[in-house]
Amino acid sequence: MKIGRIPYVNCYPVYGAIDRGVVTLEAELVDGVPTDLNRRMAAGELDISVVSAVEYARDADRYLLLPDLAISCDGPVRSVMLFSRYPASELTSRRVLVSRSSMTSVALLELLFENVWRARPRFVAGDAEVTDIVESNDHNAEARLVIGDAALVLGTRHRDRYPYAYDLGQMWKEWTEQPFVFAVWVAQRTTEVKAALVAHAGLIASRNWGLTHLQELAAQAHEATGVKKEICTEYLSGLDYGLSYPHLAGLTEFYRRLVERGRIPNGTLTFLPAA
Repeated sequence: MKIGRIPYVNCYPVYGAIDRGVVTLEAELVDGVPTDLNRRMAAGELDISVVSAVEYARDADRYLLLPDLAISCDGPVRSVMLFSRYPASELTSRRVLVSRSSMTSVALLELLFENVWRARPRFVAGDAEVTDIVESNDHNAEARLVIGDAALVLGTRHRDRYPYAYDLGQMWKEWTEQPFVFAVWVAQRTTEVKAALVAHAGLIASRNWGLTHLQELAAQAHEATGVKKEICTEYLSGLDYGLSYPHLAGLTEFYRRLVERGRIPNGTLTFLPAA
């Protein structure tokens, strides 16, 4: 069995116990950025993976959601940020760099521009994981979407270049009063149910270990990114790795809005059945 993993700090709590041998997972872990894992799942190259919430909805007939496992926030997410030289409401016709490495973040950004900031910027392809704006070829853009570990790093650097910063998780919360689900874990419908259930149990056990060892994982995140440990602790503590009814309500609301815009076919949620 092959299981996809995003090599960002936000996945440490789910895979930390597996990496340390505390929890055994009889599978090969395959690393990739969100769009890479989305593509591999769509091609049938992975059996189970974390994928963007939009990827699940885009091809829901192909996948089954793993219960109680997601990357969510109920307020600030801290790792999906819009950095801008101007207030977001003044970005009409200005360049905003986005990356298709995170379909969900881009879809959320588009919704916020349309419904909250009431602006129509020019979206152009860029690098959402760049950690040094000064070295980036895209540093002349008026704004940029930054995701993952890079967003944590840039939150403390180059603020003179981009004085306006918007946390997309917080903006969604203020707009809808609901949590936001950025990523979910899914299995191919063709994967043997028993094998998928065993893998799911392993991921849940590892997640539960991770949530009780956030200080250790924050120290690992500090070593990997250079971001202060206390900031990494605050970041990991602010994320939710379950998929409760409130989170499902937020996810359904997100899907409803995307269906209205013709971005996804429907918002149906289908879960991996019990043995």
